[in-house]
Amino acid sequence: MSKQTAGQQTNILTKVGAGLFLLWSILHIYVGVNGIVNFVTKNLSEQWKPLIGGNKVPFSDFIVPQDATTAYGQSHLILNFCIDVGGYGVLGVFVAWMIWKKSSWTGYFIGLVAIGISDLTFLFALVTSGVIEKNLATLAGPIIWFMAVAVTPFGLRQSLNK
Repeated sequence: MSKQTAGQQTNILTKVGAGLFLLWSILHIYVGVNGIVNFVTKNLSEQWKPLIGGNKVPFSDFIVPQDATTAYGQSHLILNFCIDVGGYGVLGVFVAWMIWKKSSWTGYFIGLVAIGISDLTFLFALVTSGVIEKNLATLAGPIIWFMAVAVTPFGLRQSLNK
C-alpha cells in the first residue's frame, strides 16, 4: 500500500466535499419535485403535510382553510416554496461540479454563503422554531451542508498555492 501525497489527499477531500454538496442537492431537488407532484395530485391538506408537524404547528391542530381563495393562495405559496428549495438544489449541482472539476473556491463560497443562507434559514425559521417536524429528514440537509462546508476547504487549500 503506497502512501498518499498531499495532492492526492487534497483531491480526495475535494471530491468528498463535492459529493456532499451533490447529495445535498439531490435531497433538495427531490423536495421541489415532490412539491410539484403534490400540487398537481393532492388536496391542500396533503400539500401542507411535509411543511408542518412541529411542536408549535402539529398536524392535529392545523386548520386548512375552507374558502377557495385562501386555499388557492396557500397552495401556490407551498408550490413556490418547494420549487425554490428545488432551485437551490440545482444551484448545489453547479457548486458540486465547480468543486469536483475545477477545485473552485468560488464554487465553495457560493455553497457556503448562498446555500448556507437557504439551509440555515430553513433550520432556524422552520425546524428549530417548531413549525416543521424535527426528524432525520428535516435535519439531513443542514447536517450534509455543514459536513460539506467543513470538509471541502481542506481539499481546496492546496489550490491556493498553485
